[in-house]
Amino acid sequence: MSGFLEEQIPVNIQVDNPVLHKKKTYVYEWYVVALCMVAYIFSFVDRQILALMIEPIKADLQISDTQFSLLHGLAFSLFYAFMGMPIAYLADRFSRPKIIAVGVVVWSLMTAACGLSKNFLHMFLARIGVGVGEAALSPSAYSMFSDMFPKEKLGRAVGIYSIGSFVGGGLAFLVGGYVIAMLKDMNTIEVAFLGAMKAWQLAFFIVGLPGIVVGLLIWLTVRDPARKGLQVDAQGRARKVALGDGLRFLGRHRATFTCHYLGFSFYAMALFCLMSWSPALYIRKFGLTPVEAGYMLGTVLLVANTAGVLFGGWLTDYLAKQGHQDAAMRTGVIGALGMAVPAVLFSQVDQLWLSVSLLVPAMFFASFPMPASTAAMQILAPNQVRAQVSAVFLLISNLLGLGLGTTLVALLTDRYFGSPAAVGSSMSLVIAGASVLTVLLLWRGCGRFRESYAREYPNRV
Repeated sequence: MSGFLEEQIPVNIQVDNPVLHKKKTYVYEWYVVALCMVAYIFSFVDRQILALMIEPIKADLQISDTQFSLLHGLAFSLFYAFMGMPIAYLADRFSRPKIIAVGVVVWSLMTAACGLSKNFLHMFLARIGVGVGEAALSPSAYSMFSDMFPKEKLGRAVGIYSIGSFVGGGLAFLVGGYVIAMLKDMNTIEVAFLGAMKAWQLAFFIVGLPGIVVGLLIWLTVRDPARKGLQVDAQGRARKVALGDGLRFLGRHRATFTCHYLGFSFYAMALFCLMSWSPALYIRKFGLTPVEAGYMLGTVLLVANTAGVLFGGWLTDYLAKQGHQDAAMRTGVIGALGMAVPAVLFSQVDQLWLSVSLLVPAMFFASFPMPASTAAMQILAPNQVRAQVSAVFLLISNLLGLGLGTTLVALLTDRYFGSPAAVGSSMSLVIAGASVLTVLLLWRGCGRFRESYAREYPNRV
């Protein structure tokens, strides 16, 4: 336990040297990014596979769309959000790789536990555990990347890491579709020590347990990078972070982070609506089987969303090199404008080919905020509070985007339209409102970000 809690704040503070950056190859650093990306892949497989299996889970657990949305959104996001801050506090003080490793093992075991669920409450508690484990990953990873890469490489590093979310989402649909197809002729499967299990229950074991290996790899092969740009006390020693430091920093820049947090959270709402309810739309409206929906949506996520994350990271770096201090915020505005129309329309057309043709650009542009929102936070925040600043964003983003967004779609479907077949109309209403709010908030946030950067780093302007 002492190894896990040993403090990682160095006394000697490193200073970025542009000459060294040009000579450095960053081979080990890219390995760390790749390994964290693999962990991120597993995290999204574990959280997203639930969406594809909506119909058999609803039937076996006897739940409504609204209850399903609570399993997919609220149960996960509530504890993911609120555990993020204390875990981020640990990440700002102690070994970040070990915090990540423990989190990966916890969420992998809890994903497998979802397969043991016999009713709504069992599944709700297991999903809480998945959220608690996954709260350890992104704040710690973002903080490490900021110490491993110079500012002009950070967008690409975060973009490559963020690919994991959509590779994971795509694999969740592909693997889920494969498992359903493989076991379609079996009502139950006998599993040693566990007894009779349904196909959807076994799927949770198949996608959950391999993540334990990734957690062990991170524990054994990744070292915590030296923290750069640390604030110091009067004696020149690195000042230890306090739990309230992050909140005080946010208070000094409240206008900027209000626009950032809310703008990117509404952006996330549109993205999570697309990812969470598209399987139900294609199954209910177009008559696809879960297997067909899984293969089709898995391919879209792997191609369109992955390309969108990479392009969003590249665009952020490109705008930064052009001298735009608000590059990340600008990328968010561009992405939201590109997403709005196809994301609203894809569920309203009656031809499958046209719906998919609109879904592809919608998913591409919906992926922009993954690297952009992170880069903005890491560039503006001092080293000691980066994980905390990220954790507050993830708290708001997950509660608003995942928790509220997915549940709004279900409530409109169940209570307003009164028919499961109307899920497409519910999606369009939520996505349209979220897109408008995203553009307005992020556009206003560009100017606020420039002001905050000039105030925080006057010597770099």
